[in-house]
Amino acid sequence: MSALGRAGLVAASRRAALAAPVTLAVLALSEVLLRRADLGSGLAALLLLALASTLPLALVLGSKGPARNATAVAISASCVLSLVPFGMLTLGGIVAQLVCLYVLGRAGATALGGLFVLPYVVIALAGHEEPTRIAAVLVATLASAAAATGIAHHVRSTALAHSVTEQAFADTLLEHAARGERARIARELHDVVAHHISMIAVQAETARLTTPGLPAEGATRLLAIGDTARGALTEMRRLLGVLREDAHTGVQRRPQPGLGQLMELVDESRDAAGSRTRLIVSGPVGTLDPGVEVTAYRIVQEALTNARRHAPGAAVDVELRYGEADLAVRVRDNGPGRSAAHDSGHGLLGMRERAATVGGTLHTGPAPGGGFLVEARLPVAPADEGAPA
Repeated sequence: MSALGRAGLVAASRRAALAAPVTLAVLALSEVLLRRADLGSGLAALLLLALASTLPLALVLGSKGPARNATAVAISASCVLSLVPFGMLTLGGIVAQLVCLYVLGRAGATALGGLFVLPYVVIALAGHEEPTRIAAVLVATLASAAAATGIAHHVRSTALAHSVTEQAFADTLLEHAARGERARIARELHDVVAHHISMIAVQAETARLTTPGLPAEGATRLLAIGDTARGALTEMRRLLGVLREDAHTGVQRRPQPGLGQLMELVDESRDAAGSRTRLIVSGPVGTLDPGVEVTAYRIVQEALTNARRHAPGAAVDVELRYGEADLAVRVRDNGPGRSAAHDSGHGLLGMRERAATVGGTLHTGPAPGGGFLVEARLPVAPADEGAPA
């Protein structure tokens, strides 16, 4: 709804909130004047009570909280005073009080609505004249129905609000789950598929440059293979950019290749790049939490891929140092060091995110003496102690 439409609706509701009390006041005054012959000296008091039991309804309809409640009490008191001393209760006053009870019930003020019914029950049970007792019973019955209707609407609206809140919460959880799944897919695509495609490009280029007596057609095809692999990497990075958009939540860890397969990864990297790659292990080697192992494996895998891409032919040292509190992972090459290309993809970000998922830290930058260094520290615990009970 437009702002103009909302303003018109508010103005209409205000006019209705003012017109209803005025109409009831006119009706109540007319009823008192029609019966003035039977009222005698009480005419002036009843005219004032007729106004007091109807006109304040405008404040009840247009306000909230204590002001509304106090005005409703005043209307009820005016109706009771009209009935008990003078034996007359106007139709306008009855309608105004029923509206008050409905409004209070819909606002959740159930106890206050019940108190409004109590005076009429007392009047009906007390020794008043028969017409007064009949009017009291009628008003008590109608008042109970009005209050119950308001309370029912309040309960229904509250249940609807709770349902909307629960639906919004469920939608939020679903959105978070979807974003987390997108991040997991993006990470696995980058860590696994991009790693192997990068190896294809490196192996094709190495074979083209190092195979003696390679026919020109073979060299052309190997060059095409390398170009195709690099093009696939570019397209994959675009896809990862879409998947990782607004998906910065943590990912679920699950068992994957761990440190037991790290030597195979180092051998694979050495064979693909044709350069010297060493694995250095120190400290008491033990079985770690699967999440820590897969995180360390993926960090080394990504660091080796970056070394082949940004420092081809450079020697690489992979070092694992087992400590009592953490596992130190260091991957260092003796290439040209950091360049803008290191920051152009998702590799370094992915390594930092992986380290963070297990409570670790990761630092990257130029290595002392030259080259590029990736260093991670991952908190560890024995697998039987770190597993949940």
